[in-house]
Amino acid sequence: QVQLVESGGGLVQPGGSLRLACVTSGFAFSSHAMNWVRQAPGKGPEWIATIGNGGRITTYTDYVQGRFTISRDNAKSTLYLQMNDLKPEDTAEYYCQQTQDARQRGRGTQVIVSS
Repeated sequence: QVQLVESGGGLVQPGGSLRLACVTSGFAFSSHAMNWVRQAPGKGPEWIATIGNGGRITTYTDYVQGRFTISRDNAKSTLYLQMNDLKPEDTAEYYCQQTQDARQRGRGTQVIVSS
């Protein structure tokens, strides 16, 4: 059974940082490119970043480029998202997802950026 479980969300002040983790099981994690996606209240899903299966190739949406870093530890079957200089507009539910099969995703972790 494929499982993806996010953690690390919370309430943070503008300018702060959070590190999200997505622990996976039930599939060959090291063979899959992975995404982080977010969904703000009342809005549709927004792709944030993708990392290749080996971890060397990464791409980001322009809005988070330079502030967020996607990474992975294939030995731990875990995906990460380091988020720095957070802004109120980053408030959303964040979830991880297989790049090739969007149905394989976690339930998400809530990030709230507010003073």
